[in-house]
Amino acid sequence: MNLSDLLGYVTNKERFRTVNDYIDFCGRYLEFVETGLQARIVSQNESHYQFFQYRKEGSFNITRPLNSRLIYDAETFSKAAQQFRMTLEQMRDRQQPSGNLRENLICTIYTLQQTIGAALDGLPTGKSNQARKVNGDLFERLIRLLIVSLNVDCLSGTMQVPVKDVDGSELFKSSYQHDLLISKDDKLKIIGSVKTSSKDRIDKVFMDKFLYNRLTDTSLPHIAIFLNDVQRKKTARENQYGVNSTFLPGHFKAFTVKLSPLDGVYYCDIRPNMVEDDLLSKHIKTIDHFFYSDIWELLNKHGQSLDEIAIERKENGVEKITSNKLLS
Repeated sequence: MNLSDLLGYVTNKERFRTVNDYIDFCGRYLEFVETGLQARIVSQNESHYQFFQYRKEGSFNITRPLNSRLIYDAETFSKAAQQFRMTLEQMRDRQQPSGNLRENLICTIYTLQQTIGAALDGLPTGKSNQARKVNGDLFERLIRLLIVSLNVDCLSGTMQVPVKDVDGSELFKSSYQHDLLISKDDKLKIIGSVKTSSKDRIDKVFMDKFLYNRLTDTSLPHIAIFLNDVQRKKTARENQYGVNSTFLPGHFKAFTVKLSPLDGVYYCDIRPNMVEDDLLSKHIKTIDHFFYSDIWELLNKHGQSLDEIAIERKENGVEKITSNKLLS
């Protein structure tokens, strides 16, 4: 495949309906970059990040930062994808995968999504908004598909949540749109947000939990899953690039301490301060923790009856992925 073929493929979201669809595209893209790039540019301030530069067919565009410690190359990805499938199958059967496969889980999810984002960076400048929308939508769908592959019910949608007075009479309904609505035994167990970056979004996740639980008088777990929090920056030298962090530690700490801490925050590409800072490290983990343990612990907590909530599904324009759409 050349870049034009890849762009035609990745901009059609209907091509990404199963986990294997993501794996297939990822393999095609990684094979392309082996010989199809103008250059690979090393970040000037964090050298484990690199940028791909396309040739003329990609308008010599430069991609987002790619973490070389996490992203697979074409040769390594083939074996990694097999291990990834095995890990999902073990978790689906409620077996605990080997701890040495945690890195594979993180790197595979990162590689699957970043190959999509990097491919979309080859679109003309005027289509950058389309690229961001497609990239975000496909990351949300990937996480839902992974959860569903574990035989766990998960969909995205808008909930019409009844708000009641002290006597239990319904006053009105409040609408909440969420990327992840995870349920078990006809009870909503987990509400989640899935974004490629926390930039301009982290405040809303905290507020959603605070307002939802106040209005419904529940303590329903809320989680957030992010791909990374880095973006490209131009350095003082011409044609040289570095990376900037888009994570706002002050905001995160303030909302965690003064409002209501989230029940899980997960990254594929975790920033150093999220590991080194005592408060941040208590609340932020790599994404393997969610799939290995946290999702199962949260599913065992008391939930909210689905009968109390009206969820708009596909017939109202909202995608639904049901648990019979497994790896195929």
